[in-house]
Amino acid sequence: MHDQTEAIRRVEISQLNAHPGSREALEAKHGEVWDTQELQQDFAVKGFMAPYIVVERRCDHVVGSLRFQHDHRLYFNFMED
Repeated sequence: MHDQTEAIRRVEISQLNAHPGSREALEAKHGEVWDTQELQQDFAVKGFMAPYIVVERRCDHVVGSLRFQHDHRLYFNFMED
């Protein structure tokens, strides 16, 4: 099975991790930011393909996606599907 998004995702991963943002910088650019523990409290993870993760928000069961960087692992830019 060929993943047509792999090349695009690899570029995004490389860009995100070449200059990882601090929590403060990510909040200024994208709004709310979650670390791993906060993510687990607020969302149920449905799947991921770096740098994206599909989640269901626990409070209202809205499904959406987040982006994440590897080091320091932070999740940001929630987008409803």
